[in-house]
Amino acid sequence: MAGEISFFYHLADALGGREILYSLAGSLLAWGLTYRFRPEDRGTLYHTLGVLVLGVIGLVVAATTAWLGSAGLAGGLREAAVLVFGIGVIRLFGLLAFRLVLPRLRIAPPQILEDILVIVAYAAWGMVRLRHAGMDLSGIVTTSALITAVVAFAMQDTLGNILGGLALELDNSVEIGDWVKVDDVSGRVMDIRWRSTSVQTRNGETVVIPNSLLMKSKFSVLGRQVGSTLQWRRAVGFNVDLATAPARVVGIVEQALHGARIPHVAEDPAPNCVLMDFEAGYGHYVLRYWLTDPALDDPTDSAVRIHALTALQRAGIRLAVAEYRVHSVKEGEKHREEVRQRELARRLEALERVDLFSGLTGAELQTLAGQLSFAPFAQGDIITRQGAVAHWLYLLVSGTAEVWFEEPGGQKRLVNTLQEGSVFGEMGLMTGAPRSATVIAGTDAACYRLDKAGLQEILESRPAIAENIAAILASRSTALETARHAAEAASGIGRQRSDLLERIRGFFHLGSVDAT
Repeated sequence: MAGEISFFYHLADALGGREILYSLAGSLLAWGLTYRFRPEDRGTLYHTLGVLVLGVIGLVVAATTAWLGSAGLAGGLREAAVLVFGIGVIRLFGLLAFRLVLPRLRIAPPQILEDILVIVAYAAWGMVRLRHAGMDLSGIVTTSALITAVVAFAMQDTLGNILGGLALELDNSVEIGDWVKVDDVSGRVMDIRWRSTSVQTRNGETVVIPNSLLMKSKFSVLGRQVGSTLQWRRAVGFNVDLATAPARVVGIVEQALHGARIPHVAEDPAPNCVLMDFEAGYGHYVLRYWLTDPALDDPTDSAVRIHALTALQRAGIRLAVAEYRVHSVKEGEKHREEVRQRELARRLEALERVDLFSGLTGAELQTLAGQLSFAPFAQGDIITRQGAVAHWLYLLVSGTAEVWFEEPGGQKRLVNTLQEGSVFGEMGLMTGAPRSATVIAGTDAACYRLDKAGLQEILESRPAIAENIAAILASRSTALETARHAAEAASGIGRQRSDLLERIRGFFHLGSVDAT
């Protein structure tokens, strides 16, 4: 019985009385609160709890050693255990203050400040324990200048990194989440620690950059502008033959980009195209736009290039490429004729599906097929705009297109989705009427375009075709109105037919000839 009392006496002495117990209770409370409200820090909490438990175990071992009669050894074990226990307590309360309390008070101190203060607290705690153990610290203070000089010389790189990281945090040169470019490294800042800054590249690599390097050399923070949202200007270059007027190239590309719906391309400032230089036989153009997500620079550059290329192709403008002199076998006339006939067959097939031209003869369809021009569109391109006047129609041969109607109040609604084989813009071709809706390429789409001039010769040679076209247009218009209002009388077809026939004859200057 006396032995057990002696053991508990030594245990109480090793635990240091109520101070250790209060510290242990407070630490467990801090651990529980941080664990509950900061699940992302649970890994650190587990490690810190291990240090705390190690200190408690050391105190128990010290008590056991003292009970067994080894007072000197027990004293040393106790001091070591209290030192470890104090480190665990400091770390737990540091986590509670910097990770939980201060953020709740809307105070966001930099991570590096937490690290430095905790390290300073560790050093102070060590000095306290050395003083408590009876060590005379006056000698250390006397020789501190020499020690500081030696340590500073040996750790100059480390100290430079620490001071550099602290400076970066305090002056907000770089913040977590910023996109930066340092030499050949470009990526998002993921963490700023006391020694280094971690940057995650677009390739999924994490590059660790010493803070001293960021302080000594220049770096770029991508997309950060004072008083503005994240936007990073990008430049896409292309070349066009000097035979094409630069003003025409710039106008075509800018018009295509201003109305296109391209993900991650800012509407304001709008994309702009400039002629940058003259090269050997061609002009070098640069299309500049503002990117809203630096992580998607290459895919967005590609989408912008596609829109610019399709716009130039629709205008019949080819990109200039480097010319090389090579020996090749010249294609024969027979081969070229086969290619032409295949293309003509595709055009005829597209025209035969259009009921608007059902009254045309085979020869007339072939003539019309020769007047078609190929018009590709990238996804998001505006094919026709509501209210615009354009004297041509489109035959959709691949892809889809969305028909959007803008209400008087400015609201836009999706009216229809056109599939392969659809025709649109016929009223503009036949009567010159403004576009009644906006048509946007829902996917990459390919169309054939028929201009007014392509139909002019056929209508002049056989004006009666206009009557058949007018009847079809009137039937379509009445069907739309009937579906929209469910109350249109069948007699409306005849009235609209006469009205449309007069508008077609006037638009094409056909007069009132009833030729067959």
